[in-house]
Amino acid sequence: MPDHVDSHPLDPRRLDTLLSRIRREVEQGPLPSAQVAVARNGRLVAFETYGDAHPGTRYVLQSVGRSVVAGVVWKLIGDGLLDVDEQVAAIIPEFAPNGKETVTVEQVLTHTAGFPFAPLGHPKMLHREQRLAAFGRWRLDYPPGSRFQFHLTSAAWLIAEIVERRTGLAFADYVREQIVRPLGLTSIELGVPVDEQPGSVAPMLATDRTSDEQEPDPWGPWYLSDPKVLAAGEPSHALVATAADVALYFQALEHSGLWKPEAVEEGTRIRLTEQPYGERIYGGGGNRRTSMGLFVTVAGPDAGSNLPSTGSPALFGSAGAAYQLGFMDPESGLSFACLSNGYPLAGYDHSPRGTAFLTDMANLAAGLAG
Repeated sequence: MPDHVDSHPLDPRRLDTLLSRIRREVEQGPLPSAQVAVARNGRLVAFETYGDAHPGTRYVLQSVGRSVVAGVVWKLIGDGLLDVDEQVAAIIPEFAPNGKETVTVEQVLTHTAGFPFAPLGHPKMLHREQRLAAFGRWRLDYPPGSRFQFHLTSAAWLIAEIVERRTGLAFADYVREQIVRPLGLTSIELGVPVDEQPGSVAPMLATDRTSDEQEPDPWGPWYLSDPKVLAAGEPSHALVATAADVALYFQALEHSGLWKPEAVEEGTRIRLTEQPYGERIYGGGGNRRTSMGLFVTVAGPDAGSNLPSTGSPALFGSAGAAYQLGFMDPESGLSFACLSNGYPLAGYDHSPRGTAFLTDMANLAAGLAG
Protein backbone atom coordinates (compact mmCIF):
# COMPACT_ATOMS: atom_id res chain seq x y z
CA MET A 1 0.00 0.00 0.00
CA PRO A 2 1.46 3.41 -0.87
CA ASP A 3 2.58 5.59 2.04
CA HIS A 4 2.86 8.90 0.22
CA VAL A 5 0.92 11.96 1.32
CA ASP A 6 -2.26 12.69 -0.61
CA SER A 7 -1.37 15.43 -3.09
CA HIS A 8 -5.04 16.51 -3.22
CA PRO A 9 -6.17 16.64 0.42
CA LEU A 10 -9.84 16.61 1.24
CA ASP A 11 -11.61 19.80 2.27
CA PRO A 12 -11.65 19.63 6.11
CA ARG A 13 -14.95 21.51 6.25
CA ARG A 14 -16.67 18.92 4.07
CA LEU A 15 -15.19 16.13 6.14
CA ASP A 16 -16.42 17.76 9.35
CA THR A 17 -19.91 18.10 7.86
CA LEU A 18 -19.95 14.39 7.01
CA LEU A 19 -18.69 13.29 10.42
CA SER A 20 -21.08 15.61 12.22
CA ARG A 21 -24.02 14.21 10.23
CA ILE A 22 -23.17 10.64 11.25
CA ARG A 23 -22.34 11.57 14.86
CA ARG A 24 -25.72 13.28 15.22
CA GLU A 25 -27.51 10.00 14.43
CA VAL A 26 -25.80 8.51 17.50
CA GLU A 27 -25.93 11.45 19.89
CA GLN A 28 -29.42 12.68 18.99
CA GLY A 29 -30.86 9.87 16.90
CA PRO A 30 -31.55 6.15 17.21
CA LEU A 31 -28.16 4.57 16.55
CA PRO A 32 -26.44 2.91 19.53
CA SER A 33 -23.07 3.29 17.83
CA ALA A 34 -21.48 4.03 14.47
CA GLN A 35 -18.03 3.78 12.97
CA VAL A 36 -16.90 5.71 9.92
CA ALA A 37 -13.73 5.69 7.83
CA VAL A 38 -12.51 7.61 4.80
CA ALA A 39 -9.44 6.61 2.81
CA ARG A 40 -7.64 7.87 -0.27
CA ASN A 41 -4.52 6.84 -2.18
CA GLY A 42 -4.03 3.81 0.04
CA ARG A 43 -4.19 5.67 3.35
CA LEU A 44 -6.80 6.44 5.98
CA VAL A 45 -7.89 10.05 6.01
CA ALA A 46 -10.37 9.74 8.89
CA PHE A 47 -11.52 7.03 11.29
CA GLU A 48 -14.03 7.78 14.03
CA THR A 49 -16.18 5.73 16.39
CA TYR A 50 -19.26 7.11 18.10
CA GLY A 51 -21.51 5.79 20.86
CA ASP A 52 -21.23 2.50 22.71
CA ALA A 53 -18.21 1.18 20.83
CA HIS A 54 -14.45 1.63 20.49
CA PRO A 55 -12.07 1.79 17.50
CA GLY A 56 -11.51 -1.97 17.61
CA THR A 57 -15.21 -2.79 17.57
CA ARG A 58 -16.20 -4.87 14.57
CA TYR A 59 -19.61 -4.76 12.91
CA VAL A 60 -21.64 -7.31 10.99
CA LEU A 61 -21.22 -6.09 7.43
CA GLN A 62 -24.51 -7.37 6.01
CA SER A 63 -24.56 -6.58 2.26
CA VAL A 64 -21.47 -4.36 2.52
CA GLY A 65 -19.64 -7.70 2.71
CA ARG A 66 -20.59 -8.48 -0.88
CA SER A 67 -17.73 -6.25 -2.02
CA VAL A 68 -15.30 -8.56 -0.22
CA VAL A 69 -16.94 -11.59 -1.84
CA ALA A 70 -16.66 -9.81 -5.17
CA GLY A 71 -12.96 -9.22 -4.61
CA VAL A 72 -12.42 -12.94 -4.07
CA VAL A 73 -14.09 -13.66 -7.40
CA TRP A 74 -12.07 -10.97 -9.16
CA LYS A 75 -8.86 -12.44 -7.80
CA LEU A 76 -9.76 -15.86 -9.15
CA ILE A 77 -10.53 -14.31 -12.53
CA GLY A 78 -7.21 -12.47 -12.54
CA ASP A 79 -5.35 -15.62 -11.52
CA GLY A 80 -6.89 -17.53 -14.42
CA LEU A 81 -8.89 -19.84 -12.13
CA LEU A 82 -12.39 -18.76 -13.18
CA ASP A 83 -14.24 -17.57 -16.27
CA VAL A 84 -17.62 -15.93 -15.82
CA ASP A 85 -18.97 -17.63 -18.95
CA GLU A 86 -18.59 -21.05 -17.33
CA GLN A 87 -21.71 -22.95 -16.35
CA VAL A 88 -21.99 -23.41 -12.60
CA ALA A 89 -22.93 -27.06 -13.04
CA ALA A 90 -19.62 -27.69 -14.82
CA ILE A 91 -17.88 -26.62 -11.63
CA ILE A 92 -20.45 -27.98 -9.13
CA PRO A 93 -22.24 -30.95 -10.75
CA GLU A 94 -24.48 -31.32 -7.69
CA PHE A 95 -26.12 -28.01 -8.64
CA ALA A 96 -27.43 -29.16 -12.04
CA PRO A 97 -30.85 -30.77 -11.26
CA ASN A 98 -34.21 -29.09 -11.89
CA GLY A 99 -33.17 -27.29 -15.05
CA LYS A 100 -30.27 -25.34 -13.54
CA GLU A 101 -27.58 -26.80 -15.80
CA THR A 102 -27.53 -23.68 -18.03
CA VAL A 103 -26.95 -21.16 -15.21
CA THR A 104 -23.66 -19.32 -15.71
CA VAL A 105 -21.23 -17.88 -13.19
CA GLU A 106 -21.96 -14.38 -14.52
CA GLN A 107 -25.69 -14.83 -13.91
CA VAL A 108 -24.97 -15.77 -10.30
CA LEU A 109 -22.72 -12.74 -9.88
CA THR A 110 -25.31 -10.35 -11.39
CA HIS A 111 -28.34 -11.71 -9.51
CA THR A 112 -30.01 -12.93 -12.68
CA ALA A 113 -29.65 -16.69 -12.10
CA GLY A 114 -33.32 -17.36 -11.35
CA PHE A 115 -33.42 -18.58 -7.72
CA PRO A 116 -33.39 -15.46 -5.50
CA PHE A 117 -34.93 -17.13 -2.42
CA ALA A 118 -33.43 -20.60 -2.69
CA PRO A 119 -33.38 -21.87 0.91
CA LEU A 120 -30.31 -22.78 2.94
CA GLY A 121 -30.79 -22.03 6.61
CA HIS A 122 -29.16 -22.87 9.91
CA PRO A 123 -28.02 -25.53 10.79
CA LYS A 124 -27.89 -27.01 7.27
CA MET A 125 -25.50 -24.26 6.21
CA LEU A 126 -22.92 -25.67 8.62
CA HIS A 127 -22.32 -28.88 6.67
CA ARG A 128 -20.92 -28.98 3.16
CA GLU A 129 -22.72 -32.18 2.19
CA GLN A 130 -26.04 -30.64 3.24
CA ARG A 131 -25.25 -27.47 1.31
CA LEU A 132 -24.54 -29.49 -1.82
CA ALA A 133 -27.76 -31.47 -1.39
CA ALA A 134 -29.66 -28.19 -1.05
CA PHE A 135 -28.09 -26.88 -4.27
CA GLY A 136 -29.53 -29.88 -6.10
CA ARG A 137 -33.02 -29.36 -4.69
CA TRP A 138 -33.16 -25.67 -5.60
CA ARG A 139 -35.68 -24.82 -8.33
CA LEU A 140 -35.83 -21.91 -10.73
CA ASP A 141 -38.41 -19.17 -10.17
CA TYR A 142 -37.85 -17.90 -13.71
CA PRO A 143 -35.52 -18.67 -16.65
CA PRO A 144 -31.87 -17.80 -15.97
CA GLY A 145 -30.95 -14.39 -17.32
CA SER A 146 -34.53 -13.18 -17.69
CA ARG A 147 -34.91 -11.13 -14.48
CA PHE A 148 -32.70 -9.05 -12.18
CA GLN A 149 -33.61 -9.83 -8.58
CA PHE A 150 -31.20 -9.82 -5.66
CA HIS A 151 -30.27 -13.36 -4.58
CA LEU A 152 -30.00 -12.58 -0.89
CA THR A 153 -27.96 -15.59 0.25
CA SER A 154 -28.13 -18.26 -2.47
CA ALA A 155 -25.64 -16.62 -4.83
CA ALA A 156 -22.93 -16.25 -2.20
CA TRP A 157 -23.20 -19.89 -1.10
CA LEU A 158 -22.58 -20.95 -4.69
CA ILE A 159 -19.66 -18.52 -4.96
CA ALA A 160 -18.16 -20.00 -1.80
CA GLU A 161 -18.36 -23.51 -3.23
CA ILE A 162 -16.88 -22.37 -6.55
CA VAL A 163 -13.94 -20.86 -4.66
CA GLU A 164 -13.38 -24.12 -2.79
CA ARG A 165 -13.55 -26.20 -5.97
CA ARG A 166 -11.05 -23.99 -7.76
CA THR A 167 -8.59 -23.27 -4.91
CA GLY A 168 -8.94 -26.17 -2.48
CA LEU A 169 -9.61 -23.70 0.34
CA ALA A 170 -12.90 -23.21 2.14
CA PHE A 171 -14.19 -19.72 1.46
CA ALA A 172 -13.48 -18.34 4.95
CA ASP A 173 -9.95 -19.78 4.78
CA TYR A 174 -9.37 -18.22 1.36
CA VAL A 175 -10.48 -14.81 2.62
CA ARG A 176 -8.17 -15.10 5.63
CA GLU A 177 -5.10 -16.56 3.90
CA GLN A 178 -5.20 -14.89 0.48
CA ILE A 179 -6.68 -11.47 1.27
CA VAL A 180 -6.83 -10.53 4.96
CA ARG A 181 -3.34 -11.63 6.00
CA PRO A 182 -1.44 -10.32 2.96
CA LEU A 183 -3.15 -6.94 3.37
CA GLY A 184 -2.90 -6.82 7.16
CA LEU A 185 -6.63 -6.07 7.45
CA THR A 186 -7.02 -8.39 10.40
CA SER A 187 -10.43 -7.23 11.61
CA ILE A 188 -12.09 -8.77 8.54
CA GLU A 189 -13.35 -12.24 9.46
CA LEU A 190 -15.99 -14.71 8.39
CA GLY A 191 -17.39 -17.19 10.89
CA VAL A 192 -16.47 -15.58 14.23
CA PRO A 193 -16.85 -18.29 16.91
CA VAL A 194 -19.70 -17.73 19.36
CA ASP A 195 -17.41 -17.37 22.37
CA GLU A 196 -15.30 -14.73 20.59
CA GLN A 197 -18.20 -12.47 19.58
CA PRO A 198 -18.85 -10.68 22.93
CA GLY A 199 -16.67 -7.60 23.21
CA SER A 200 -15.43 -8.03 19.65
CA VAL A 201 -18.52 -7.76 17.45
CA ALA A 202 -21.12 -5.06 18.14
CA PRO A 203 -24.44 -6.77 18.96
CA MET A 204 -27.39 -5.96 16.73
CA LEU A 205 -29.78 -3.69 18.66
CA ALA A 206 -33.30 -2.51 17.83
CA THR A 207 -33.68 1.22 17.23
CA ASP A 208 -37.46 1.37 17.50
CA ARG A 209 -38.54 -1.10 20.21
CA THR A 210 -40.97 0.55 22.64
CA SER A 211 -41.72 -2.48 24.81
CA ASP A 212 -40.12 -5.78 25.80
CA GLU A 213 -42.89 -7.66 24.01
CA GLN A 214 -41.86 -6.38 20.57
CA GLU A 215 -39.72 -8.81 18.63
CA PRO A 216 -37.78 -8.17 15.43
CA ASP A 217 -38.77 -9.68 12.13
CA PRO A 218 -36.79 -12.97 12.12
CA TRP A 219 -36.23 -12.70 8.36
CA GLY A 220 -33.96 -10.25 6.60
CA PRO A 221 -30.90 -8.96 8.48
CA TRP A 222 -32.09 -10.00 11.94
CA TYR A 223 -31.28 -13.65 11.38
CA LEU A 224 -27.63 -12.71 11.94
CA SER A 225 -28.42 -11.48 15.47
CA ASP A 226 -28.22 -15.14 16.56
CA PRO A 227 -24.56 -15.75 17.51
CA LYS A 228 -24.76 -19.32 16.18
CA VAL A 229 -25.95 -18.11 12.77
CA LEU A 230 -23.25 -15.43 12.63
CA ALA A 231 -20.64 -18.07 13.49
CA ALA A 232 -21.93 -20.27 10.66
CA GLY A 233 -20.46 -17.78 8.20
CA GLU A 234 -23.04 -17.12 5.48
CA PRO A 235 -20.64 -15.58 2.93
CA SER A 236 -22.32 -12.41 1.71
CA HIS A 237 -23.65 -11.02 5.00
CA ALA A 238 -21.88 -12.58 8.01
CA LEU A 239 -18.46 -11.00 7.44
CA VAL A 240 -17.40 -8.67 10.26
CA ALA A 241 -14.85 -5.83 10.18
CA THR A 242 -14.04 -2.34 11.35
CA ALA A 243 -14.93 0.56 9.10
CA ALA A 244 -11.22 1.33 8.75
CA ASP A 245 -10.45 -2.08 7.31
CA VAL A 246 -13.42 -1.89 4.93
CA ALA A 247 -12.25 1.47 3.58
CA LEU A 248 -8.67 0.16 3.28
CA TYR A 249 -9.88 -3.02 1.59
CA PHE A 250 -11.38 -0.88 -1.17
CA GLN A 251 -8.06 0.97 -1.46
CA ALA A 252 -6.25 -2.36 -1.71
CA LEU A 253 -8.26 -3.29 -4.78
CA GLU A 254 -6.58 -0.36 -6.53
CA HIS A 255 -3.18 -0.06 -4.83
CA SER A 256 -1.98 -3.29 -3.21
CA GLY A 257 -0.94 -5.25 -6.30
CA LEU A 258 -2.86 -8.25 -4.99
CA TRP A 259 -5.37 -7.90 -7.81
CA LYS A 260 -4.57 -7.53 -11.48
CA PRO A 261 -5.91 -4.15 -12.67
CA GLU A 262 -7.70 -5.73 -15.59
CA ALA A 263 -9.54 -8.10 -13.23
CA VAL A 264 -10.80 -5.20 -11.10
CA GLU A 265 -11.77 -3.35 -14.25
CA GLU A 266 -13.68 -6.40 -15.45
CA GLY A 267 -15.35 -6.80 -12.06
CA THR A 268 -16.59 -3.23 -11.98
CA ARG A 269 -17.71 -3.07 -15.61
CA ILE A 270 -21.47 -2.57 -15.80
CA ARG A 271 -23.29 -5.69 -17.01
CA LEU A 272 -26.87 -4.43 -16.64
CA THR A 273 -28.82 -1.34 -15.56
CA GLU A 274 -32.35 -2.15 -14.47
CA GLN A 275 -34.81 -1.67 -11.66
CA PRO A 276 -34.46 -4.66 -9.33
CA TYR A 277 -37.47 -6.92 -9.22
CA GLY A 278 -39.23 -7.78 -5.96
CA GLU A 279 -40.25 -6.18 -2.70
CA ARG A 280 -38.41 -3.14 -1.45
CA ILE A 281 -37.42 -4.86 1.79
CA TYR A 282 -35.48 -7.40 -0.29
CA GLY A 283 -33.73 -4.82 -2.47
CA GLY A 284 -36.41 -4.46 -5.13
CA GLY A 285 -38.35 -1.45 -6.30
CA GLY A 286 -37.05 2.01 -5.53
CA ASN A 287 -37.13 5.02 -7.82
CA ARG A 288 -33.76 4.47 -9.50
CA ARG A 289 -32.31 1.76 -11.66
CA THR A 290 -29.41 -0.26 -10.28
CA SER A 291 -26.28 -1.03 -12.28
CA MET A 292 -24.47 -4.30 -11.61
CA GLY A 293 -20.85 -5.27 -12.02
CA LEU A 294 -19.67 -8.70 -10.86
CA PHE A 295 -21.31 -8.95 -7.41
CA VAL A 296 -21.04 -5.21 -6.72
CA THR A 297 -23.41 -2.39 -7.48
CA VAL A 298 -21.99 0.38 -9.65
CA ALA A 299 -23.24 3.97 -9.65
CA GLY A 300 -23.65 4.04 -13.42
CA PRO A 301 -26.27 6.42 -14.84
CA ASP A 302 -28.77 6.27 -11.95
CA ALA A 303 -26.80 5.54 -8.73
CA GLY A 304 -29.44 3.13 -7.46
CA SER A 305 -29.50 0.84 -4.41
CA ASN A 306 -28.45 3.63 -2.03
CA LEU A 307 -25.18 4.46 -3.78
CA PRO A 308 -24.29 8.19 -3.81
CA SER A 309 -25.16 10.34 -6.79
CA THR A 310 -22.32 12.81 -6.12
CA GLY A 311 -19.52 10.47 -7.13
CA SER A 312 -18.45 9.32 -10.57
CA PRO A 313 -20.42 6.78 -12.63
CA ALA A 314 -17.56 4.34 -11.94
CA LEU A 315 -18.13 4.38 -8.16
CA PHE A 316 -18.85 0.85 -6.87
CA GLY A 317 -19.66 -0.91 -3.62
CA SER A 318 -22.70 -1.96 -1.62
CA ALA A 319 -25.13 -0.56 0.89
CA GLY A 320 -26.07 -2.79 3.80
CA ALA A 321 -28.85 -3.12 6.32
CA ALA A 322 -29.83 -0.99 7.96
CA TYR A 323 -27.62 2.13 7.95
CA GLN A 324 -24.39 0.84 6.39
CA LEU A 325 -22.46 1.70 3.26
CA GLY A 326 -19.10 0.94 1.71
CA PHE A 327 -17.80 2.19 -1.63
CA MET A 328 -14.80 3.05 -3.77
CA ASP A 329 -14.72 5.78 -6.39
CA PRO A 330 -11.82 4.93 -8.73
CA GLU A 331 -11.96 8.35 -10.40
CA SER A 332 -11.48 10.34 -7.19
CA GLY A 333 -9.47 7.63 -5.39
CA LEU A 334 -11.81 7.93 -2.39
CA SER A 335 -13.18 5.02 -0.39
CA PHE A 336 -15.69 5.18 2.43
CA ALA A 337 -17.29 2.94 5.02
CA CYS A 338 -19.94 3.61 7.64
CA LEU A 339 -21.07 0.76 9.90
CA SER A 340 -23.60 0.60 12.71
CA ASN A 341 -25.27 -1.97 14.95
CA GLY A 342 -28.67 -0.26 15.04
CA TYR A 343 -31.58 -1.87 13.16
CA PRO A 344 -35.32 -1.18 13.04
CA LEU A 345 -37.45 -4.14 14.09
CA ALA A 346 -38.45 -4.53 10.42
CA GLY A 347 -34.77 -4.77 9.49
CA TYR A 348 -34.66 -1.76 7.16
CA ASP A 349 -35.52 1.90 7.57
CA HIS A 350 -37.57 3.35 4.72
CA SER A 351 -38.95 6.19 6.85
CA PRO A 352 -38.37 9.79 5.73
CA ARG A 353 -35.79 10.21 8.50
CA GLY A 354 -33.96 7.01 7.63
CA THR A 355 -34.01 7.76 3.92
CA ALA A 356 -32.71 11.28 4.55
CA PHE A 357 -29.83 9.97 6.66
CA LEU A 358 -28.77 7.35 4.13
CA THR A 359 -28.97 9.85 1.27
CA ASP A 360 -27.13 12.58 3.17
CA MET A 361 -24.39 10.24 4.33
CA ALA A 362 -23.78 8.76 0.89
CA ASN A 363 -23.73 12.05 -0.97
CA LEU A 364 -21.63 13.89 1.63
CA ALA A 365 -19.10 11.05 1.56
CA ALA A 366 -18.77 10.84 -2.21
CA GLY A 367 -18.71 14.64 -2.42
CA LEU A 368 -15.62 14.88 -0.23
CA ALA A 369 -13.41 14.76 -3.29
CA GLY A 370 -15.40 17.31 -5.27
